[in-house]
Amino acid sequence: ESQVLPYTHVLDLSEDGYIKPHIDSVRFCGDRVAVVSLLSDSVAKFALENEPVISVTVLIPRLSLYVMKGSSRYKFTHEILKNEDSYIGERKVKKGRRISIIRRNEP
Repeated sequence: ESQVLPYTHVLDLSEDGYIKPHIDSVRFCGDRVAVVSLLSDSVAKFALENEPVISVTVLIPRLSLYVMKGSSRYKFTHEILKNEDSYIGERKVKKGRRISIIRRNEP
């Protein structure tokens, strides 16, 4: 079992910011990515890399923790949606400034 990497990544995303769909590089981190989301609710989208029409949008509440491992880590892209695209069902989710603290384990 790998160890947690000795550094912490802090991401400061403005109210107008978003994160494009991606899969974190296996070259730089292992099979787990843990994210603490602070300050603002946001909406994330997870899409199957080989079939992007298979996707789910999820609410990432402020002060929450989520962990990507297994299929969610390797087979699904993840992104933080732009404010104009941030809906859970019919409910609009307004994202303010979002700070997240990210920890990864060794490759």
